[in-house]
Amino acid sequence: MEGDCLSCMKYLMFLFNFFIFLGGACLLGVGIWVIVDPTGFREIVAANPLLFTGAYIMLAMGAMLFLLGFLGCCGAIRENKCLLLFFFMFILLIFLAELSAAILAFIFRENLTREFFTKELKKHYLRNNDTDVFSSTWNSVMITFACCGVNGPEDFEAVPQLPYSSLEKVTPEACCQRELQSREGMIVNREACLTGVERFQNRQGCYTVILNSFETYVYLAGALAIGVLAIELFAMIFAMCLFRGIQ
Repeated sequence: MEGDCLSCMKYLMFLFNFFIFLGGACLLGVGIWVIVDPTGFREIVAANPLLFTGAYIMLAMGAMLFLLGFLGCCGAIRENKCLLLFFFMFILLIFLAELSAAILAFIFRENLTREFFTKELKKHYLRNNDTDVFSSTWNSVMITFACCGVNGPEDFEAVPQLPYSSLEKVTPEACCQRELQSREGMIVNREACLTGVERFQNRQGCYTVILNSFETYVYLAGALAIGVLAIELFAMIFAMCLFRGIQ
């Protein structure tokens, strides 16, 4: 009975890790293709810092899952105690990192307030200075989500104007309405927008727009995170039981 139970656990662990291996290989392949693709898709992604960062995150996650699945499969099917121990330690580190991130997110959740983002925007935003990472990221967010500032265009009243701009008064160019919501999209009426004509501006604040956009996914993300942590916990238990059962 003990041998049958051990054999069943071994093949279940192999099957479970084989799917992890395949998922990691797919993510790794897509991440590499996005970064090195010569057909022009790379330029589309590179134009948006958020998408470009996401491609590298996908690449890192794919590599991690690929290695994790490989260790689990080989350790289970070959009944190799060394590989099983590596698998256990690797997944334990991931589990602790995710748990630490969740705890830190809970502790510092008060920093993600409307007031915090408004203060940071007024302090660090340099309008159309694309060499500044903070300003460039904010401009990309405002263009992508068709919004302006944290609360609205009034957030930029305290932001210094550019000395070489004869049109821009309060509202930065990233807040102007575009035919297509991307950096390549043509501004509907740049002059009217920068001189304060409201119907050519995006008036809604980014905090509300982004919160509404992601509100439906918050509970799904929370449930998914709990599910992933539970799967990792069971994977560690299976790995340790198999490790102890191998003679």
